[in-house]
Amino acid sequence: MTSRPVDFVFTLHSHLPYVLNHGRWPHGSDWICEAALDTYLPLLETLRGLSADAVPSPVTIGFTPVLANQLINPSFVTEMDAFFAQRIKACDEAPVSLATTGDSHLLPLVEFWRARLARLRQLFAEIGGDLVAAFRALESAGQIEIIGSAATHAYLPLLARDESIRLQLAVGVSEHRRIFGRSPAGCWLPECAYRPRGPWEPWPTAPRTGMRRGIEEHLADAGFQYFFVDAHLAAAGRPLGLSGDPAGDPIVHAPASPARPTEALRSPYRAYRVAHGPVVAYVRDPKASMQVWSRFEGYPGDEWYLEFHKMRWPGGLKLWRVTGSNVDLGEKQPYNAEAAADRARGHAEHFAHLLAGIAAGQSANRDAVVVAPFDTELFGHWWFEGPEFLGDMYRALTRQQSQVHPATGSGHLRSHPARAAIRLPWGSWGANGDSSMWLSDQTAWTWERLWPLEQSFWDVAQQALASPSARPVLAQAARELLLAQSSDWQFIISTGAAADYAERRFQEHCADAEQLIAALASPNDQGMDAARRRADELSQRDQVFPNVIPAIAAALGGSRSLVMG
Repeated sequence: MTSRPVDFVFTLHSHLPYVLNHGRWPHGSDWICEAALDTYLPLLETLRGLSADAVPSPVTIGFTPVLANQLINPSFVTEMDAFFAQRIKACDEAPVSLATTGDSHLLPLVEFWRARLARLRQLFAEIGGDLVAAFRALESAGQIEIIGSAATHAYLPLLARDESIRLQLAVGVSEHRRIFGRSPAGCWLPECAYRPRGPWEPWPTAPRTGMRRGIEEHLADAGFQYFFVDAHLAAAGRPLGLSGDPAGDPIVHAPASPARPTEALRSPYRAYRVAHGPVVAYVRDPKASMQVWSRFEGYPGDEWYLEFHKMRWPGGLKLWRVTGSNVDLGEKQPYNAEAAADRARGHAEHFAHLLAGIAAGQSANRDAVVVAPFDTELFGHWWFEGPEFLGDMYRALTRQQSQVHPATGSGHLRSHPARAAIRLPWGSWGANGDSSMWLSDQTAWTWERLWPLEQSFWDVAQQALASPSARPVLAQAARELLLAQSSDWQFIISTGAAADYAERRFQEHCADAEQLIAALASPNDQGMDAARRRADELSQRDQVFPNVIPAIAAALGGSRSLVMG
């Protein structure tokens, strides 16, 4: 065992596209209500339990601005009340239905769900329906760190205008301040997508823009201190020493230190300053992440855990366990909550030992850090026992008293300022490690509509900012553009699940933005009156980003405006 503690940064990324006021089932408000019931409330319950038991649990958690805007919307509370009622009704109706089909042996599981729903409903009432305030209180108490992101989770490397990247980040920072009461130190790059400084030619039909600034430069402009990348980006990156970057681009040099093997400087177990600025990149550890993430190789696929894909209709109750990776849905066995909880405790112990083993292998790395980032919705929604595992994991780390030291992203950097610098390649944490989940033959048409839309928006923005009567139209045009830029639409299209919904939402936001921008491009009294009425209608549907106008001005003003903003 190494005598030097190794920090462990457990990170959760919470995001959903804007769904309020866009229907209920299956991809409207039910989407966010399901995430709240399955993940956000159980996670809050777990963190509160750890706090009550004085167990350190410095989770680093992000809420994208578009998600946070929905969670503080009064209509979310209304939708949650209806969602709870629907789930409880399913429990009420289940006994007769189960008796009819000869499945009365499943009745104890119905009562399990009823008790769980009652408990989480009480928790929701206790916090006044304000999940954001509840998590904000945990941060104020020093238990967690809340990080920020781009406004609507846009795939930043593929945006054609630097102003568009600046707007996504400026809105992200200003909304974080408004909602969480402080500026975020960390940024979750949407899809962990990074692009270095260099020529920008992502697709044959993309506009020619010449050399572009690196994503880390935009992050620095917005005031962010760190972000996250996948392991393959560090492995493919080029370590930067005192002689500078081989390409001759200016970099922030690392302080003089003894030479180390190149492999050590590409290790996932350290934080790096990225080439063109002071911003630091954390690297996802593939070993620790895979143990949790993979349904086939990791914990979630255990036979005793709740089966995600099989549910009883009507009502949608999940009453069965995984049983086995090759077991047909019809052969799944009844769920056993006590057995599943026992497995979660065992897996938490195993994971704590795994981290201790990684720490032991980093004895020569005085700045060692193990970073395990995940989508928050994995814990509870996809992996029902995930929140229990998380709580048990922190308890196990405390109990084992190993050299693994849980820390937040900011906490690690305060005690271990990044000394090594690296130039990262273009990439993401998506399939193939590149942009193909978001830009391919299947989705290129979305970008071929977005890129001209970006151009037309920025063509009118400066003049519209100077006109008080035009600003409401400009503000809503910006909101619709930002919503159209969500990376969710291309991702859903690529996966083939609900592609028609994603296409409709994307086209809807583009068309609304185009209509408003057209009015701004050819202003006249009658046209502007109609545009203001339309902007007001859309603002009632898409209730996001009330302070978008200053962010537009900052994006037009460049890096100095972002920092001062």
